[in-house]
Amino acid sequence: MELQQMRYVVAVAETNSFTRAAQRCLVVQSALSHQIARLERELGARLFERTSRRVRLTPAGAAFLPAARQCLDAAERAAAEVAAAVGEIRGRLAVGLIATVAAVDIPDALREFRRQYPQVRIDLRVGASDDLIEQVKDGTVDVAFLGLPTTAHPQGVAAHELARDRLVAVVAPDHPLADQALVDLRRLSSEVFVDLPAGTAGRIQSDQAFAAAGLDRDVAFEVTTGDYIARLVRPGLAVAMLPAAYTPQLSGVVTIEVTDAPARIEYVIWSRIGRTPAATAFLTILGIPATDRPPGS
Repeated sequence: MELQQMRYVVAVAETNSFTRAAQRCLVVQSALSHQIARLERELGARLFERTSRRVRLTPAGAAFLPAARQCLDAAERAAAEVAAAVGEIRGRLAVGLIATVAAVDIPDALREFRRQYPQVRIDLRVGASDDLIEQVKDGTVDVAFLGLPTTAHPQGVAAHELARDRLVAVVAPDHPLADQALVDLRRLSSEVFVDLPAGTAGRIQSDQAFAAAGLDRDVAFEVTTGDYIARLVRPGLAVAMLPAAYTPQLSGVVTIEVTDAPARIEYVIWSRIGRTPAATAFLTILGIPATDRPPGS
């Protein structure tokens, strides 16, 4: 069993096509097909169902794919560690973040990282805080930026607290509350809300605050990004609550201080098992010490 065979299997699984997989791997299709067939003979099972119309994983292929990805990741990490030992940072840096991260200028940090380490491939993905924690645990993300209610902290990962922030109300410019300096949760509870999906960390902090105050609210719209929240607030379809440090990025809306607003903590997290050389270099750019692993992380 060879790493190249595993790369071919992953490519076919991700493209659902032997032709596109061969193009991605920069080989002729006959060579890719031959290597996969050879691997199937060695394993004693077919990995793909092939028809004239589509290619899909068999149950055996679905079982093989996660292990193949782990092997490829381990090989890539080993090569990166050897390069780092001789003073060269290369490989991959996978960064995850929530849409409302505000404590770090991510594009600026990535620009500086790319300037210093041009041989590292940067992968960036946006997701929910809970999902990012799991992705750091399983190694698909090296470094992630997330926000959690003050009642929670990242579990099973190393973490560094970046900032604390309070939520503010966000309303349309012509909303009756737009000229108010302060508002409380009771007044906001009569409004129609747009918020992040139920169960996400960004949503839980608001849900907990209203529940603690004995209040119900109507969340009529659920979206996944702060920018789209603003797009629904702007025409007056709903109001929202977003981190105060994030709202200056939004245009065409008005923010109002909330007297009993919930707070959140922004963290940067990485694997407890160990940081890749690229992840260590990136966190160094951010000024995060290598030994930083707060209690409870």
